[in-house]
Amino acid sequence: MSDELQVTHNEQEQCFEMHVDGFRAHLDYRPLGDNKLDYYHTFVPNELRGRGIAAILTKAAIEYAQERGLEVLPSCSYVEVFLQRQKNKS
Repeated sequence: MSDELQVTHNEQEQCFEMHVDGFRAHLDYRPLGDNKLDYYHTFVPNELRGRGIAAILTKAAIEYAQERGLEVLPSCSYVEVFLQRQKNKS
């Protein structure tokens, strides 16, 4: 894997994204008002799967929300499972 493991918050596109080895992975969200964000879609190209990219994106997106006091509504099944796993670890 290349050293391009930086997550970027693309506010205009309402997503968190990573560009790795020429491919783009992203976690899409929509603001719901009342300080809530709906994390509704995560996409990792086949060429990047199995490398933990979705987890890196999700962790960064959750940290972003926590730092700003925003509630995350996980309508994306991956984000929902990720949050449940984190909850079970604590």
